[in-house]
Amino acid sequence: MRVLLDENLDWRLVRYFDADFQVRTVSQQGWKGTRNGELLSKAATTFDALITMDKGIEHQQDLRKYTIGVILISAKSNRLQDIQPVMRNVNQVLRNLKPGQVVHVTLNT
Repeated sequence: MRVLLDENLDWRLVRYFDADFQVRTVSQQGWKGTRNGELLSKAATTFDALITMDKGIEHQQDLRKYTIGVILISAKSNRLQDIQPVMRNVNQVLRNLKPGQVVHVTLNT
């Protein structure tokens, strides 16, 4: 599965994905500063999932029209030490994520 890590998340999180996921960051793709609608359109052509903390994305966009699933992480902050504990749950959710689906992931998911 090909996964895109949004720019609002620490790039070092790449280390916490299971080995069978191919993870790239928005910055690595050269898409830094791209607005959500355009980002989703671009990402859907290459990636299966977008990982973000942007809570507005599901209200600003009709995610069902994109062929990409979205995982919305809820954590205390976007600092590595606050998100790293959630990564086990992110990996589990990724295995069953469907295109157009939005899944909220917290430490208790």
